[in-house]
Amino acid sequence: MSTLAHGKVVRLSDRLRRITAPNPGPMTDEGTNTYILGVDKVAVVDPGPLEQSHIDAILDAVGDNIDWVVATHTHPDHSPAVAPIALATGAQVVGMLPEDTMFQDRTFQPHWHMQHDEVITGDNFNLRAIHTPGHVSNHLCFLLEEEGILLAGDHIMNGSTVVIVPPSGDMKAYIESLQLLSTYPLKKIGPAHGELMDFPLDTINWLIEHRLGREEKVIEKLSTRAGIALLDLVPVVYDDVDPSLHSFAQLSLLAHLIKLEQEQRASSHGEGDHQQWQIL
Repeated sequence: MSTLAHGKVVRLSDRLRRITAPNPGPMTDEGTNTYILGVDKVAVVDPGPLEQSHIDAILDAVGDNIDWVVATHTHPDHSPAVAPIALATGAQVVGMLPEDTMFQDRTFQPHWHMQHDEVITGDNFNLRAIHTPGHVSNHLCFLLEEEGILLAGDHIMNGSTVVIVPPSGDMKAYIESLQLLSTYPLKKIGPAHGELMDFPLDTINWLIEHRLGREEKVIEKLSTRAGIALLDLVPVVYDDVDPSLHSFAQLSLLAHLIKLEQEQRASSHGEGDHQQWQIL
C-alpha cells in the first residue's frame, strides 16, 4: 500500500519525514517528495513546485523553524517553492546554479552555492552533498550519514528510469555519477518521486547495466545502416517501451548517441531532423 499522500507528513526514520506535493504526472509519479530533517535545526530538501497547499503543509509541519531550504536541482517540480519558504522563515537557500536555462527555475538564488562533499550539520543529522551531474549539470544527491539514506532527487526514481535531456542532461556523466554513488555506504534511497527504496546498491547496479544494455542496442541498430536518423532509431531501440512514451525515449536516445560520439564510437552529420548517425 502506498504511503505517498498529498499534504500528509510521513515519518520515515528517527531523523527523516516526507511530504508529497500534489503534482502527479507521467514524469513525477504521485508527486514531488519533500524531505524534512531535524527538530531544532531543520533542513527542507526539495520543497517542490509553487503550489500553495504544499507550501502550507511544509510550514504547518515545521513552523518557521527552518534553517536551510535545499534543492537537489532546479527543475520546476523541485525548487520554485524555495523562494517563498525562505521569505517566510529566513532560511538559508542551498543548492547549485545550473549551467543553462533549459527547463530551469530562474527564481532559484542560493545563499550557499553548495559544492561536492560539503555538509549541512543539523542538531541530530549530517547531510553530505554528492555532486551527481547527468539528469542536469547542477544535480546534487544528499546522504543522511547517520542512517545511510540517500536523498536522490531525480538521479534515481522508484518505478521508472530518469529521462536525460541534452544538452543539460549528459548520459556519460549520469552513468559516472551512478558509479560514484555506489562507493558510498548506502542503506536506503529516498527518491524525489516514489516510495523509499531498499537495496540501494542493487538498484544502482541495475540502472548502470540497464543504461549500458540500451547503449549496446543503439550500437547494434546503428551497425545495420550507413546512416540513420534519430526518429527512425527510436522505435527499434525502444521497441520494448510503450509507443506513447517514445517522445520521452527520444531525448534519452539522443543522450546515448552524444555519449557514443564523445567516446568516438559514433559520428553524425547534418542538423535537426536531417541529422544522421552512424557507428565508427
